[in-house]
Amino acid sequence: MARFVFITGGVVSSLGKGLASAALGSLLQARGYTVRLRKLDPYLNVDPGTMSPIEHGEVFVTDDGAETDLDLGHYERFTGVAARKTDSVSAGRIYSNVLEKERRGDYLGKTIQVIPHVTDEIKEFIRIDEDEVDFMLCEIGGTVGDIEGLPFLEAIRQFSQDKQLGQCIFMHLTLLPYIAASGELKTKPTQHSVKELRAIGIAPDILLCRSKDNVPKKEREKLALFCNVRPNAVIAGPDLSTIYDAPLNYHHEGLDQAILNAFRISPAPRPDLTKWKDVSDRFHNAEGEVRIAIVGKYTQMEDSYKSITEALTHGGMANRIRIIIEWHDSEEFEKKASSTVLSGSHAILVPGGFGKRGTEGMIMAAKFARERKVPYLGICLGMQMAIIEAARNVIGISDAGSEEFEQELTNDRLVPVVFHLKEWIQGNYKIERHVDDDKGGTMRLGSYNANLSEESRIAQIYQQTRIDERHRHRYEVDIKFRKKLEKAGLIFSGMSPDGRLPEIIEWADHPWFFGVQFHPELKSKPFDPHPIFADFIRAARDVSRLV
Repeated sequence: MARFVFITGGVVSSLGKGLASAALGSLLQARGYTVRLRKLDPYLNVDPGTMSPIEHGEVFVTDDGAETDLDLGHYERFTGVAARKTDSVSAGRIYSNVLEKERRGDYLGKTIQVIPHVTDEIKEFIRIDEDEVDFMLCEIGGTVGDIEGLPFLEAIRQFSQDKQLGQCIFMHLTLLPYIAASGELKTKPTQHSVKELRAIGIAPDILLCRSKDNVPKKEREKLALFCNVRPNAVIAGPDLSTIYDAPLNYHHEGLDQAILNAFRISPAPRPDLTKWKDVSDRFHNAEGEVRIAIVGKYTQMEDSYKSITEALTHGGMANRIRIIIEWHDSEEFEKKASSTVLSGSHAILVPGGFGKRGTEGMIMAAKFARERKVPYLGICLGMQMAIIEAARNVIGISDAGSEEFEQELTNDRLVPVVFHLKEWIQGNYKIERHVDDDKGGTMRLGSYNANLSEESRIAQIYQQTRIDERHRHRYEVDIKFRKKLEKAGLIFSGMSPDGRLPEIIEWADHPWFFGVQFHPELKSKPFDPHPIFADFIRAARDVSRLV
């Protein structure tokens, strides 16, 4: 029978509820418990799949093909527990489910209302597979006081009443702003946020207080008194130099012990934090640094590439190397001389994206890396642009392009090296798609297998010839150009099991140049770096030592 921890946020958004939830999950694991983390988002999109990454950050994809909030990436990176479709839900999905049931007549003609029908649907989601783990951590997106979040807060209030006494607790994450003029750390915003929660019927058991520095004893006692929590349940969450210090810091502050106390678990198992001490040591005691240029479409918001930046950090940990990321907007990059912009970089990464904008800049980056022998990693669209660059500049198809951009071009001579995938095999089923389908959830999503050439360098990196990786795309490289490209030295070293879809390419005469159709960053973890990123950083380190 799972115990439930509901994590809410107050005062302002973007305080790090996802990171706090992930760190708590890792601490409970360190004490020997099993955990699963879930995210309940109040926005009306059915999922984040059609949301701009500049507005909402990256879309994290699960093995079973769900497009989810980036916080699920934090959950996986900190706990190693693979997320599932049932670990993420939005208000849009909840309302869609309720309306579908109403149309089918499932409610037997009743008037459909937020209470009980919407709240019951939320509670039904929370209960999925509840007996699988010892602790279920449920993060509620948004901030207390947001009107769209009220059904979720009401649902978890009801849920806690439905369960046995002591089976559910509430953790509230807030901000303690520092007023420099008076030299004070202000507790009043947190008091008002807790007051708002209590008016809804939720009394937090634990306060996690974000601040620039540590929280003095006087302020903790004041918060405990006015917010009606125990003094040892007021936990400080100061700013850290790396998110991977969070488990050690929260343990030092007593977060995991406060959780166990709230559930009256005594004696508490002793934690084993060995792996997190190793992660912290590798980050803080780097033996060098490398500069990685990311040439992408959404560099205005770093969270657009959150899993990539974290996977680079993990690769750095594997090599005890500090990573310095140099951001380059691929659209702006088209106006500059690539030799000037990239000459100081030790490696180049071109990530995924959608649409024509900025792709010529990506092609320029791939060309620079190929000609200058700079380590290159192209992910999804980054692989496709590397192949288009090779088609144009190596085998002479000057009008090589992608069907994705066809509607935006007036060039009737476009040669589609990349085409819209209309059908493919997933497990035992054939999936069919059309260009005019709805955009949400219609791509090649989730985990797919690939076969690697036995003699390829990518097989050496993976140390196996059969892999499974997560995908998120609707366009594929056309293999009708494979013979010409391979004759020129571009090896198709990874293919789908049926041999129709290129998964990995590499240049034979290049020190380190790979393109992958999938997203390896989604499976990287600080204590288990993805082999592609670990080797990518190794290659960048070797370049840095030659300079």
